[in-house]
Amino acid sequence: MASAAVQDQLEIKFRLTDGSDIGPRSFPVATSVATLKESILAQWPKDKENGPKTVKDVKLISAGRILENHRTVADCRSPLYDVPGGVTTMHVIVQPPSEKEKKAANQSKQNKCGCVIM
Repeated sequence: MASAAVQDQLEIKFRLTDGSDIGPRSFPVATSVATLKESILAQWPKDKENGPKTVKDVKLISAGRILENHRTVADCRSPLYDVPGGVTTMHVIVQPPSEKEKKAANQSKQNKCGCVIM
């Protein structure tokens, strides 16, 4: 029964772009990618520049694929790379919103009408 509990968990470490790691930590296979990203935000090293501010700023890559927020850890497992009892490495890319997205957000705020009829 203990081995079934271990199979329901996955050891994951997060590799940052500078080669340093966060983790490894054990996560239930039902954990969503969005929850993994929240964990990364909470554990992000304070001394690193250009850290992510929101979950949307973080991209996770595992086995060459960008992971979508609604997927679970179980969905992301690769039988080719997962070794029982081993640690899965996911790569973390910080991608803040692009200038185009920022401008679109600012324009939607600026295009408000303030008409007064007297």
